[in-house]
Amino acid sequence: MNPQDPLAALHPLRLPELIGWWPLAPGWWLMLGLLIVILAALIYLLHSRYQRNAYRRRALLQLQALQIQLQSDGDSRVFVTQTNALLKSVAIYAYPRADVAAQHGEAWRLLLNRSLPASEQLQSNFDNAMYQKDYPQIDVAHLYRAAQHWMKSHKAQL
Repeated sequence: MNPQDPLAALHPLRLPELIGWWPLAPGWWLMLGLLIVILAALIYLLHSRYQRNAYRRRALLQLQALQIQLQSDGDSRVFVTQTNALLKSVAIYAYPRADVAAQHGEAWRLLLNRSLPASEQLQSNFDNAMYQKDYPQIDVAHLYRAAQHWMKSHKAQL
């Protein structure tokens, strides 16, 4: 020991133990709980949305099957008639039955056209095409695109 250096007699400083991450502070528990609640709500909302749109997926598969049938047999009259029936069934599911079930002709076309962009609008020859004896020529490719677009984008009132 050196009498001239009084600090030499001091013991070295001991560093405190490092602060561990466990146990968590109450604020972290609160944030973790809030995160779990938000994730559960998000999963519930996405699942319910998926379930609500199941009719759209089924209808689009049926429309695709109609197009495949059209390509194999070439009967556009059957395609137009069955596509119209499919559109009607989807509309009856998505909207109040009283608003849709009795619609036909121009009123039915206008109901469909409300949810379609201008480029996909159904033409007036669609109004009564499936009911006429002398069948008017309808662009089935345009009808397919319009029906597909309407099924994907109409605003349902479930």
